[in-house]
Amino acid sequence: MTSTDRHTTPDRSAGPAPGPGRHDHPGPGPGRHDHPVRALGARLLAFARRPYWDRPDPSYRIRRWPDLTALCVATLFFWTSLTPSLVPRPWYLQGVVGGITAAIGYALGSTLAWLFRALVTWRPDERARARCWQAYGVICPLLSLWLISESARMQRQLRVLQGLPAALTWHTPMIALMAAGLLLAVLLLARAVRLGSAALIRALARLLPRPVAFAVGALLSTLAVLVGVRDVVFDRGIVDVADRIAEATNGGTKDGIRRPVSRYVSGGPGSLIPWRDLGFQGRNFTGAVPTRDRLTAWSGRPARDPVRVYIPSALPAAFEDDRPFRAQAELAVRELRRTGAFGREVLAVAGTTGTGWVNPNVAEPLEYMYDGDTAIVAVQYSYLPSWVSFLVDKEKAGQATRALVRAVRAELDTLPADRRPALVVTGESLGAYAVEASFDGLDDLLARTDGALLLGAPDFSPISQRIRRDRDPGSPVWRPTYEGGARVRFAQFPRADLARPPARWERPRAVHLQNASDPVVRWSPDLLLERPEWLDHPLGPDITPEMDWFPFVAFWQTSVDMAVSYGVQAPHGHRYGAGAVDGWAAVIPPKGWTTADTTRLRAFIQGRRAAY
Repeated sequence: MTSTDRHTTPDRSAGPAPGPGRHDHPGPGPGRHDHPVRALGARLLAFARRPYWDRPDPSYRIRRWPDLTALCVATLFFWTSLTPSLVPRPWYLQGVVGGITAAIGYALGSTLAWLFRALVTWRPDERARARCWQAYGVICPLLSLWLISESARMQRQLRVLQGLPAALTWHTPMIALMAAGLLLAVLLLARAVRLGSAALIRALARLLPRPVAFAVGALLSTLAVLVGVRDVVFDRGIVDVADRIAEATNGGTKDGIRRPVSRYVSGGPGSLIPWRDLGFQGRNFTGAVPTRDRLTAWSGRPARDPVRVYIPSALPAAFEDDRPFRAQAELAVRELRRTGAFGREVLAVAGTTGTGWVNPNVAEPLEYMYDGDTAIVAVQYSYLPSWVSFLVDKEKAGQATRALVRAVRAELDTLPADRRPALVVTGESLGAYAVEASFDGLDDLLARTDGALLLGAPDFSPISQRIRRDRDPGSPVWRPTYEGGARVRFAQFPRADLARPPARWERPRAVHLQNASDPVVRWSPDLLLERPEWLDHPLGPDITPEMDWFPFVAFWQTSVDMAVSYGVQAPHGHRYGAGAVDGWAAVIPPKGWTTADTTRLRAFIQGRRAAY
């Protein structure tokens, strides 16, 4: 205790507190309340002079003061997390991003401080430590509040850039509290793990030599943490919960969706797959097929009922097989034969997302363009959300779609060349990856099909990845030009982008709809430690110049962006709107199709309300 503490703090060990009528500091009636107030003030003053405390024993692993170096690095990481990213984010997700990145910064800062103490014997004196903590206590809160307020301004600018209203709810104190609370929770958890590891090492040291006990204890603790995170938190926690929710959803049907009466649709009369077995997304896809009357009402021409075939991930018992993907593909071909799909003008193989979703904004434009003389087939490999499917079922997406493409292609090859429908492939998000993984490259894709329309293909999609890597010099990664645009073109604003470059565009051709601000397209583990090319100038049309890359921070910002990528309007984020109309018009237009027809169909698709 300092001399100040002795003069301002009473010695409570001397006896009980003064009773009524006795005062340490005589004075008028209110004076009896001066003692606790002045004691509290003295304690606060003492803390301000020395705003930290040293643990009395090295065994104090949880109840100890934070490391100042680690806290400074954590604060710096928090500040960098306030910069804008690909899409606007709400205040509570900013709190989450801030807390996660601050925890990463604390871990890095703590490691640096440990290395310094291990290699350097010099230590700052008490006065220097106190001054550093005092400076941090003054600068950090003020600068943090100002930067959070500035982040609100940057978020408003990003919203305007992407066509959203500038109005924004941004709770500055709550963002700071959420980030601090998350950092504290992670810090306490990490210290609890260290406490458990130390206890284990002490127990092993009674049986083994100290170095061996330390190595074995550290190894067992690491394994326990890894197994706990993977098996308990992830597999039995996150994935199991997502699976149960998705399974319950898969058993339902969206309001307004009814069993189809058309025999050309899976689940309809004569279908090999009962309506009840199609799953949630399968029933949406087949139950929302436009009728020939609707098609005729739009075009004014005679139309046919479109063919839609959907194979669920859980096959009916009569079709189960040890090779599920091959069984799905064979059943799909049988259903295509039943519906007369191989006699249509166009046959489209659609890759599905993790839940099995097929975007109606992609399927319907093709059916309207061809007056229903089309067939679309899709297989479901999972009913989990796409982010879970990416983690646990990504390979299944490629395997299932590859088996379907091969089976359909083999069936087409048995038909006379002049009687085959044109074969096209399409997919969005994880479905686009599934399509790309079904071929050995762009040459193989265009050799075995009559065209492709892919939307929002993830960064790891093999064909897109190769095109970005080998793009023509001078073309940006967010709209790459490949081989002069002779066979494949990328577009965010299709009407303008598909006309660039003006060189001849050969057939068959592929169109990639890809928004510069789509976090699904931009997300990559490389963001942890490597600056992405899409932040090089020129920036994409909807990327704010205030966005920058910071190690670890950009990765978590983009990860969180994926959760809100549908919170903007097309063509931004992961929304592509009616862009498929221009895409299909470029890939495989019907005879006599005009630019005016594309404009009219685009307006119709934008204006109508999708059934699912």
